[in-house]
Amino acid sequence: MSEVTVNLGERSYAITIEHRAISKLGAIIAAVRKPSAAVVVSNPTVARHYADIALESIRAADIRSELILIPSGERFKTLGTVKRIYEMLLDMNIDRAGALIALGGGVVGDVVGFAAATYMRGIDFYQVPTTLLAQVDASVGGKTGVDLPQGKNLVGAFYQPRAVVIDTATLATLPARELRSGLAEVVKHGIIYDQGFFQYIDRHAVDLLHRREEALNEAVLRSVEIKRDVVQSDERESGLRAILNYGHTIGHAIEVVSGYGKYRHGEASAIGMVTEALVSESEGYADRGLASNVARLLAKLKLPTAMDASLETAELLRAIELDKKVIGGTIRLALPTSIGRCGVYAVSRDALSRAIETHRVWKPE
Repeated sequence: MSEVTVNLGERSYAITIEHRAISKLGAIIAAVRKPSAAVVVSNPTVARHYADIALESIRAADIRSELILIPSGERFKTLGTVKRIYEMLLDMNIDRAGALIALGGGVVGDVVGFAAATYMRGIDFYQVPTTLLAQVDASVGGKTGVDLPQGKNLVGAFYQPRAVVIDTATLATLPARELRSGLAEVVKHGIIYDQGFFQYIDRHAVDLLHRREEALNEAVLRSVEIKRDVVQSDERESGLRAILNYGHTIGHAIEVVSGYGKYRHGEASAIGMVTEALVSESEGYADRGLASNVARLLAKLKLPTAMDASLETAELLRAIELDKKVIGGTIRLALPTSIGRCGVYAVSRDALSRAIETHRVWKPE
């Protein structure tokens, strides 16, 4: 077992990383603050594998437990889904002393976190991420929210969980494409923060793709530590935390323009990381060759790196300009300056447009 503490004063919490950790969920919740009832929110796919284990563990801790199922997929990350959760909580007589538990991937975590932040002006919630993407990214840091038709995560709140319980055994049931999607975020952490970790991923790419336990555990643990370090220094994204957005400005635009279905989040982010590395090169923040280095490792992990010809530049730019990271009309991108170093820079619309067009015909060196 590994435990990582996120130190945020009265909002501090522990992240438990352990094989079969879901079976200890009830004891972890009771040790933090025993709720009047604990409601597990999941989707049918995840619930089929893990809901009974979670509910039995909660009941063993003498806590009333309930289950809510929401549909799978990014297209259900909406205010309508949150409203449905509110209504079911009221039907179950869940009061302010109750707790919500997000059992699933990033969509479940974001939606449940936002519901917890706003139901009765805020109740406790726990993150139990079951995908690699959620384990290394969405479950840590307190970002919650839902999408609007115009863009991703345009409605949300910073709301920290009471604890995060990462069960690495859940990765055994993860579809291969979802595993690769999560690996994109693992690579991102190496690019923006830790050159040694980037090199570790490179050396162990085959082990990661084959789900070898030691390599996956190291990838999860180091990613969580990196995100913890960044979040502790900048909880509400007023400075350093913005480097975690590397690849995501263009990645989110790709998801929006392609209709939240063609690409997984990590796949879109992988393409975005290459484009944004090209921006960094063209604007003089990074030496030539950085984008090739990034693309090489992503391709080694069987992730897409080419800009889709069907995604029109003008549509991508419109989606980017609606992104919440654009302030006062200024596009601010997290751009790597080398492997392990990243900064946030204002980038003109023209520079971004040129990089997207360059990416369409670009080939790694």
